[in-house]
Order: sequence, then structure tokens, then C-alpha cells
Amino acid sequence: MKKLRISHAIAALTVLASTLCGSTVAIAFDEISLKKFQALNSCEGCDLSGADLRGANLSGANLSDAVLRGARLGPANLQNANLKFAVLRRANLIDANLRGADLSGANLKGAVLREAILCKTKMPWGEENSGCR
Repeated sequence: MKKLRISHAIAALTVLASTLCGSTVAIAFDEISLKKFQALNSCEGCDLSGADLRGANLSGANLSDAVLRGARLGPANLQNANLKFAVLRRANLIDANLRGADLSGANLKGAVLREAILCKTKMPWGEENSGCR
């Protein structure tokens, strides 16, 4: 009985440590989701966490409800992309073209949007027009 309690305590501490140190845990995307997205330019609800999509042409892509946690998307072309309710936590969107993209309802916590083009972009807080030229 004591051994069982100790093993449960160790398991609970391991889960707690993983949760508290989540930023050090490697993020890996699902290869099948990436292949599906590359073939169809659409991947609703798929997991592309940590994917390296720097410089990719994702114009008009459908990534609604997709998980792009920690993905590298700068300077990708996401013009007119559907990113409604996408999870973009800690995603790198530096220099990304988000002109006309729909990010309404997206989770952008910790996302880096420095120098991103946000012209006529639907953001969770409303339409953004910074970066219009």
C-alpha cells in the first residue's frame, strides 16, 4: 500500500513538473497533418505545433481551429488565410503577411507579431490596420 502511494505521488509530481516547465518540453507537429496541409492548403483542426513554415506561401489557407503552438510562420505569406480560432500560442509571426487574414477568436498568447503586416486583418479584438501601405 505504501509503495502504491509513493508511486502515485511520484507520478503526480512528474505531471506537475511537466506542467510547470511546459516551455522546456519539445513541441512536435503531426507529419500526417503537415502532408495533408501541403496537399490541400487546408487543415482544419490539425496539429502543426512547432512546424517550420518560414517563408511559406499560405495565402488563402484554411487553418481554422488548427494548433500552431510554437510554429515558425515569419515571414510566411498568410494573406487572406482563415485562422479563426487557431491556437497560435508562442508562434513566431515576425514579418508575416497577414493582410486580410481572419484571426478572430485565435489564441495569440505569447505570439510574436513584430513587423507583421496587419492590414485589414480580423484580430480577436477587432479589425487591425497597422502595416497598411
